[in-house]
Amino acid sequence: MISLEKIQDNLIEALKHSDLTQSDLAKKVGVKQTQISCYLHGKKLPSLDTFANICAVLNLDPVEILDLANYDKD
Repeated sequence: MISLEKIQDNLIEALKHSDLTQSDLAKKVGVKQTQISCYLHGKKLPSLDTFANICAVLNLDPVEILDLANYDKD
């Protein structure tokens, strides 16, 4: 099962390994820094286009962020 906590953890880890701040990421993605904070704290999920932009800016594979490699359909 895909878990919000795992997505949140993966986004936090990806941002830590980038040279970007939340503000930098927000500017590149085209959202406010408070939105990025909400995504990282599990208060909100990004829209699909915002999620795609976050992955592109952080040079991430969406499968990794969504933890689909470990997805158990049962």
